[in-house]
Amino acid sequence: MRLDQVIAGVPDGARDIDVTDLAYDNRAVTPGTLFFCVPGFTRDGHDYAPEAIDRGAVVLVVERPLGLGVPEIEVPSVREAMAPAAAAFFRNPTAELKVVGVTGTNGKTTTAFLVRALLEAAGQQTGLLGTVKSVVGGEERAVERTTPEAIDLQRTFREMLDAGDRACSIEVSSHALELHRADAVHFAAAIFTNLTQDHLDFHKTMEDYFAAKQRLFALGPQVRVVNVDDPYGARLAAEIDRPVTFAIDHEARYRATGVETGLSGSRFVVGTANLELAVASPLRGRFNVYNALGALAAAIELGVAPEAAAAAIESAGRVPGRFEPVDEGQGFAVLVDYAHTPDSLENVLTAARALADGRLHVVFGCGGDRDRGKRPLMGEIAARLADRTIVTSDNPRSEDPEAIIAEILKGAGSDTQWQVDRRAAIAEAIAGAQTGDVIVIAGKGHEQGQEFEAGRKIPFDDVTVAREALRSAALAR
Repeated sequence: MRLDQVIAGVPDGARDIDVTDLAYDNRAVTPGTLFFCVPGFTRDGHDYAPEAIDRGAVVLVVERPLGLGVPEIEVPSVREAMAPAAAAFFRNPTAELKVVGVTGTNGKTTTAFLVRALLEAAGQQTGLLGTVKSVVGGEERAVERTTPEAIDLQRTFREMLDAGDRACSIEVSSHALELHRADAVHFAAAIFTNLTQDHLDFHKTMEDYFAAKQRLFALGPQVRVVNVDDPYGARLAAEIDRPVTFAIDHEARYRATGVETGLSGSRFVVGTANLELAVASPLRGRFNVYNALGALAAAIELGVAPEAAAAAIESAGRVPGRFEPVDEGQGFAVLVDYAHTPDSLENVLTAARALADGRLHVVFGCGGDRDRGKRPLMGEIAARLADRTIVTSDNPRSEDPEAIIAEILKGAGSDTQWQVDRRAAIAEAIAGAQTGDVIVIAGKGHEQGQEFEAGRKIPFDDVTVAREALRSAALAR
């Protein structure tokens, strides 16, 4: 594609340069590439421009002149320039692809899975981009980050269209919104689930965090679905045009009543201005009723028949690592969940308490190099809601695991049980459980590894580890 068809501000004499690809990583450059020198948190793309040129980059997008012998397009922000250029290069795929974006602190993954199930049930082949997995043209792919960088995102949208997808359900993280990855995406619908404390190592304040989430709705989605039981959601609904609201406790366009939730799942009635839908979901917990409501509201507003949408909720499968049961025939329940924020941990433990005939146990930790302020908050929640708490490691990364645990114990109490080794902590919880109890293993969910210092990562899956511990406990009896 001709350079001036990809990006504005092309210098004289460079308009006719043929661009064959886009890249922000010098290692991905091939001959004919337009290279974006993105300043990062630890590395600056400007420093890698010479290597990009050696690999065949024909033009650079920069924030400062480099004078390396190839044309340069100087812009105030390389990140901001990347998204519209990527959309143009890949022929604006979201003008055709019906994209539904889901944002919020908790519930993004489950809501995005449900949206995909509802659209597919209506006969629309739908892609998925999220935390657990991505699906392009019906084929699963590994995930590197919740919302890909702008070039990767637009490339994937084009691949979806070419593979027969007509819609896409995507989790849109606050990082992606703040870093302009989702700019130039035409959203058919946007869903706001909730906002609670998380990522304050990046956003600094809750107001900054909320402002990042608001960006999704500033991108002009045709349908704007908002949870107004959440205080930030109620605020957002008051600030945007034509909100489509959902709730359990407050008046809303889509409101759930008669909510019942247990080991077999959830049941509720969705009432709107002109219909009532009886909904049965295999997903347990009140928090999952909100996820189902958001997905239903978006799908129906996008034209899916209400009855078909309700039926699709009932047949939708569980999401890996989201209140996922681990059953080896034991007389107590073991549930693995990704809950890694104060609000999500409280929601999961509240839901688990309703399922317990006996004691409620929780095993959890907090990630290193992340928002430290939530550690004592999560400790307090665990100690208050569970009968037995075992604090352990999550992904300590560069931090001392015992130091992280000490910060959690400031909220949980110094007499709270703790075990640095996560495998041992899970085994201890299982060994101490009785018939009718519920064990929640929280924080990692679907993750397949545990991260330590210097980027070291070892294989670790809470579901697999719990299953092994259950089998060992059964043999020991």
